[in-house]
Amino acid sequence: MRPNFDLRKKVVRWAIAAVIVIDLALAGLNWQMSRTPHAPEGELESLRIQRDLMTADVRRGDQIRRDLPTVEEQCDSFMRDQFRPVGSGYSGLISDLGSIANKAGLNADAITFTQHKPDAHGLVEVDIGESIEGSYPSVVQFLDGLEHSHSFYVLDGLSLSSSRQSTLKLSLQLRTFFRS
Repeated sequence: MRPNFDLRKKVVRWAIAAVIVIDLALAGLNWQMSRTPHAPEGELESLRIQRDLMTADVRRGDQIRRDLPTVEEQCDSFMRDQFRPVGSGYSGLISDLGSIANKAGLNADAITFTQHKPDAHGLVEVDIGESIEGSYPSVVQFLDGLEHSHSFYVLDGLSLSSSRQSTLKLSLQLRTFFRS
């Protein structure tokens, strides 16, 4: 029984020696890898590109910060120039739409308004419904007049139907804004 025990003892010693040799080899490999750069060229290029993009974002952010007072001034000017005050807005709308219809040679029927609550910027949205009747060239001239009007109108929808004696009936859904 003794020779079997000695054999086992030698095998265990050789196994431990092999583990120590492998461990030393792996430690040397680890040390060698720690001395070489971690990032290959492709990864470095990717990081450079990412850095350049972030730098450009920071520059754009700084430019926006510098331009913000000018943009705010332009917005205020736009609101003053394009949006009527709530107090006199409806009479101005009726006058403007009637003038555009008359210049186009159209008959304007009833105009309806639906006012919404003011938003956070003090803008009051107003939905406008209008029906006009006339010839095709007059309808086109009316739409061109709306487009070139000094007032701000958003055309939400329109429907066109034929009426009596080769005239067209145009129903418009417009939107504009008043400042409060």
